[in-house]
Amino acid sequence: MTHAATYFDAASTEPLHPRAREALLSALEVGWADPARLYGPARRAHLLLEQARTEVAEVLGARPDEVSFTSSGTQAVHLGVLGTLHGRRRAGRRLVTSAVEHSSVLHAAAVHERDGGSVRTVGVGLSGRVDLDAFTAAVAAEGTALACLQTANHEVGTLQPVAEAAEACRAHGVPLLVDAAQSAGRLPIPPGWSVLTASAHKWGGPAGVGVLAVRKGTRFGSPYPEDERERRRVPGFENVPAIVAAAAALRAASEEAAEEGARLSALVDRIRRTVPAIVPDVEVIGDPVERAPHIITFSCLYVEGEVILTELDKAGFAVSSGSSCTASTLRPSHVLEAMGVLTHGNVRVSLPRGTSAAEVDRFLTVLPGLVRRIRQDAGVA
Repeated sequence: MTHAATYFDAASTEPLHPRAREALLSALEVGWADPARLYGPARRAHLLLEQARTEVAEVLGARPDEVSFTSSGTQAVHLGVLGTLHGRRRAGRRLVTSAVEHSSVLHAAAVHERDGGSVRTVGVGLSGRVDLDAFTAAVAAEGTALACLQTANHEVGTLQPVAEAAEACRAHGVPLLVDAAQSAGRLPIPPGWSVLTASAHKWGGPAGVGVLAVRKGTRFGSPYPEDERERRRVPGFENVPAIVAAAAALRAASEEAAEEGARLSALVDRIRRTVPAIVPDVEVIGDPVERAPHIITFSCLYVEGEVILTELDKAGFAVSSGSSCTASTLRPSHVLEAMGVLTHGNVRVSLPRGTSAAEVDRFLTVLPGLVRRIRQDAGVA
């Protein structure tokens, strides 16, 4: 078994932030009780939970009573999409999304369609940015109950025109759900959202904590059976220690974001410039400027994505691919297909906090020979 020494897959999950680890260990000692009860340990757990809620709300630009915690970012998206559609069913049954939303949005949209609703999927350009005019026209259609648009694409890093889309939604009285999984803690949250979702492990918190924020005045009805937890939006016992750690990580990441984001962005710019110069037949994907600071994606012609990921792993690099065809799906990335770019030989490099220039240098040193060898073995070099 090989073990990658250099981790370049922060878009999948960011390593746990040191402040999150400290907060988690401390909260495990005092935050284990049921925060819904009235005895001493429960009151301490409740206080920790509400302090974490306030911290997360402040960073995301929400009110504490608008924020609920879920078991994952995926659950937050499912609840956000289906709950808002349910709450606004009298306004219509039409959902608008971009073609490059995370699969959690698309899966929720599929459930909505199976239940008799309709979905309008708006296309994107070669950079992966949604066609804003088409999005605006889709939102304006009669019976539109909800629109969804991510802040930054999880596969190619392209930023979406969320503020402009939110203004169009506001003009037509349509709430906008914003999936901020790839930007929360890294970039300011664009204004105008009605529902916001995020995932703690993307910003250096522990896995198993998602965030669902619903603005006051937005009609919402949970598609799940209700209980008394999380303002009746999310059923189930809150994982208070993990939530406390998530809040600590979000606070720390947001405090570091300007400096660390600029540093990582410069390293990404270097990879964007260098890879096409040292590896023949490469297409760099995504917007070169309007992008998340930590993501760079490129596709190598004549190379299977799974092969290059395996070989990079052997060379000591953990990277991801948006083009993986699995036995269960037998199809490439819906994001790359929607963009109209190469869907094979795809490599996503996403840099976690603390990535060094020396690690990037080594990656750029190893990559050309590795791709050349794979092509030779395939008989196409």
